[in-house]
Amino acid sequence: MHSMAIVEWGKALQPVDTPNPAPKGTEVLVRVTGCGVCHSDIHIQDGVIDMGGGRKVEYAKIGFPLPHTLGHEIVGEVVAAGPDAAGAKIGQRYVVFPWIGCGKCEFCQRGDELLCANGRALGVRAPGGYADHVLVPHPKYLVDFTGVPETLAATYACSGLTAFSALKKLAHLGPEETIVIIGAGGVGLSAVMIAPAAVKARVVVADISDRKRDAALKAGAGAVYDNSDKDALKALRAATPFGAGAGGAIDFVGAPGTAQFGVNALRRGGTLVEVGLAGGETPFGILTFMQRMLTITGSYVGSLEELKELMGLVKAGKVPAIPVATKPLAQVNDVLADMRAGKIDGRVVLTP
Repeated sequence: MHSMAIVEWGKALQPVDTPNPAPKGTEVLVRVTGCGVCHSDIHIQDGVIDMGGGRKVEYAKIGFPLPHTLGHEIVGEVVAAGPDAAGAKIGQRYVVFPWIGCGKCEFCQRGDELLCANGRALGVRAPGGYADHVLVPHPKYLVDFTGVPETLAATYACSGLTAFSALKKLAHLGPEETIVIIGAGGVGLSAVMIAPAAVKARVVVADISDRKRDAALKAGAGAVYDNSDKDALKALRAATPFGAGAGGAIDFVGAPGTAQFGVNALRRGGTLVEVGLAGGETPFGILTFMQRMLTITGSYVGSLEELKELMGLVKAGKVPAIPVATKPLAQVNDVLADMRAGKIDGRVVLTP
């Protein structure tokens, strides 16, 4: 099995070759035909998580052995299956749900594997899709994408799913309300395109990049704002009923400034959904949340059932296609560098 893997934290990925794993029990071996590149891959490559307040968590100290193969937006063909992998169809191609838990705890039993404390997510805790093959623990994690272009289908395993799950947390807002999407990178742009099928509220976008604001308008955003502009909040709030502010905001950046922008954009009783992984901390005033009756909630990827629901919408033609570029797996380091520099609009999918 050929992969591009982390062999040293903070360094470029290197080629690693190992024997193809033989699936046992319920395991399924998938030949990877495409794997999307996600911004979270950069954080793992760096080997450090910024928890805010000067606190950092090092992957090397929390049980991440090297070499490690990244990649969790996986699409591919089943080429082998263990004796207990009922339903696995050799030769069939699927999107792989990567957010896999231990399978035993209460969260996993009720379908919330993303909350599992002992998760084994592909590309995060277990070897992922920056390779020509990946081992999947059970065929239930294989999702049909019939009728959807293969490389586009891969992006729904994380970018699309993360956007969809975050939007669903604001599905209670009516058509007179406004949802502010902060950050129009790959995930934020996916949210703009998924929003008409997931929420009733009007969607606007805040981003500091002219290019990304233009992309958001083309994707269907009702309006765009430069959140680095001191007058952006005033203009945004003025465009809401009675100038009260947005009913919801989704922060796909997750930096102190973007989180504060989200809070400031909300009306009384509004909800901020935090998704991004930029890190740091914001000193929200406690009385602000009490007096304005605000809610802040985290949203991390999504469930297997949500991925199936999303793919159903995509297959039904209810979600426009996000721009997807393809690159050879050998160019992964160039792609990661471009992502760090903010040069990528839409998504990039690597092909072995």
